[in-house]
Amino acid sequence: MFKDTEVTSYTIASDNVLNQRLLFAYLQAANMVKGNMLEVGCGAGKGVELFSKVCQHYTAIDKNDQLIAHHTKKYPHYKFINAFVPPLVGLADNSFDFVVSLQVIEHIEDDHEFLKEIYRVMKSGAKAIISTPNIKLSLTRNPWHVREYTTPELETLLNKYFDRVSFGGVLGSSRVMEYQERNRKSIAKFKRFDIFDFENKLPRALLQVPYDILNRMNRNKLKENNDELVASINQSDFSISENAEICLDFFCVLEKK
Repeated sequence: MFKDTEVTSYTIASDNVLNQRLLFAYLQAANMVKGNMLEVGCGAGKGVELFSKVCQHYTAIDKNDQLIAHHTKKYPHYKFINAFVPPLVGLADNSFDFVVSLQVIEHIEDDHEFLKEIYRVMKSGAKAIISTPNIKLSLTRNPWHVREYTTPELETLLNKYFDRVSFGGVLGSSRVMEYQERNRKSIAKFKRFDIFDFENKLPRALLQVPYDILNRMNRNKLKENNDELVASINQSDFSISENAEICLDFFCVLEKK
């Protein structure tokens, strides 16, 4: 019914590798959360069922009015807020034991204000969990992202606003990295036609539609050529590593004293 993010859908078989990668972070976060929690950027609702089973109360905020209306109707006992962030409108200071925001900060224009707002709504002793792509392992510019981070860039940013930062990442198995390498080579075949470097020179908005079209073509091609590999990757192919530099996504736990 709804597209899960700008680039992936659980209903499309060729998206399996990325779906498993994203779901892994949700499952890791669900093992940690408790009490009164907030999800910033709930999207199509991957986290609602997971988090609501382990926390005392679940609140979510997202800019997508259709998704928020859908979630509100489906889960009337949880709180859903339709708003652009930052700020975190309608949420009081020192309100939450946990804040989770997965694959969101890269979409935010003012990432400093975004983090300050997360810190503001956290109780003393609360934790936040944030994930975002590691730009060193990104294969091409994603025009849906305002920015992506290197390890030092994100560490510096997070340490500016939180009292303690545990920095790690989502690591892929050899099978995942084999898919990653095949993906890189496939994308390179498309990029060789970009002789004017439009990928990096054009505004993000102009690249989003062609990016989606070419991205879908590429994933479908990878599945056709490597169906067994694409279909077989599952949660066991991912782990959390303290060596964030080699990880596909950063996975950071942030604390407020």
